Amino acid sequence: MIVFLIYVAIFVASYFLVKFVVQKTTNDFTSLKTVTFGDESAVKPDRMASVISIATIFLLWGAFTGSNLVPSFLHAPGPFMGDASFTYTATADGQEPDDATVLVRVFEVGTDVETPEVEPGDGWAKNDAETVGAWRSGLIRVDKNDEFGRKEGHTVTAVNGQAIAPGESVETEYGRVGMSPKGTLNFEPAKGWQMEPIWLPSPEAVAARFVDIAQNGYRGSSLWAHLGISLQRVILGFFFGALVGIPLGYAMGLSGWFRGWFDPIVEFMRPVPPLALIPLVIIWAGIGETGKVILLFLAALWIMAIAARAGVSGVAISKVHAAYSLGASKAQIMRHVIVPNSLPEIFTGARVAMGVCWGTVVAAELVAAEQGAGMMIMVASKFQLTDIVIMGIILIGIIGFGIDILMRLAEKALVPWKGKI
Repeated sequence: MIVFLIYVAIFVASYFLVKFVVQKTTNDFTSLKTVTFGDESAVKPDRMASVISIATIFLLWGAFTGSNLVPSFLHAPGPFMGDASFTYTATADGQEPDDATVLVRVFEVGTDVETPEVEPGDGWAKNDAETVGAWRSGLIRVDKNDEFGRKEGHTVTAVNGQAIAPGESVETEYGRVGMSPKGTLNFEPAKGWQMEPIWLPSPEAVAARFVDIAQNGYRGSSLWAHLGISLQRVILGFFFGALVGIPLGYAMGLSGWFRGWFDPIVEFMRPVPPLALIPLVIIWAGIGETGKVILLFLAALWIMAIAARAGVSGVAISKVHAAYSLGASKAQIMRHVIVPNSLPEIFTGARVAMGVCWGTVVAAELVAAEQGAGMMIMVASKFQLTDIVIMGIILIGIIGFGIDILMRLAEKALVPWKGKI
């Protein structure tokens, strides 16, 4: 919630800063148009907003992971590390209540640490020392070195002067001291606002992991082999999906019989997520490479069929009548009227289908894959290697974005008449 509120605050501040400061120094001729709201030609991506958006994400990522790439004064409060202490009050059968101090050394997980030495004190309740990892918690048996233990009715009644009972807790300067149902104290150091590396590693940790895997590979294959095999599966699945889906969509758009026959099937399968088909794919095609391509084929098929059908249905009937009046045959109308006018819709569907296929490749590679970006992510998640998981997600996003850019360029080159006729 805190991160979201900060993000919203940066968004609002950036909007007003760019809108009323930066843009006042430039000549924005679009703003001179009489009508802009709802006019697509008046809505262009603000590159400044894009840069600030990406910078904000990385800034928040670094600030909430304690990254060295972000100035320390921008870091969110981190977890407490160092020596913490609290005082407990204990009672025992036939004894006056006595106080003792617990010294807890909070250390960074993964580093070596020694338990601090403390003087036992003069009372029957003796001082204690323990170690607890940051973002962790640890049970502290304060009665283990006291002169009177649990057999003698040893009970902790207060922490730092505040009464405590089983199931309750007391907040201290260094963290929370709770009591288990059996009366054992539990110390949980203050976590701050930063994320633990096991949940969200810093940007430089992810970059270091990327360099390591790029140089040494992962599970017997290079990083580029993993990404290449995923891309190959996506291209094959999309190719066969388009090969079947586009003719099917044309048939549904041109023939009432085909439309009536296949429309229920297409509309039924369209909302079914590819993940739901994995069990059937395994049963029908096994766990080999064929099953993965079939899953991606099914992800693309219905999208391409609907896009082609919409493209045909969207052809202006006046253009068809004009072609007939000039003596065009059905084949000529198909070639010169229907196909050119439906290509923009088909390319839009292709962009969506490629995005869905690339997003589905992780699910496809759940089917006993030995290579692939999805395999890397799934295996790493089992061992809580979050840096590899985030690295894989970023690479999948970058490659998916690159695929979309290539599809846009192909559309611009192959369908230059889009929006002009």
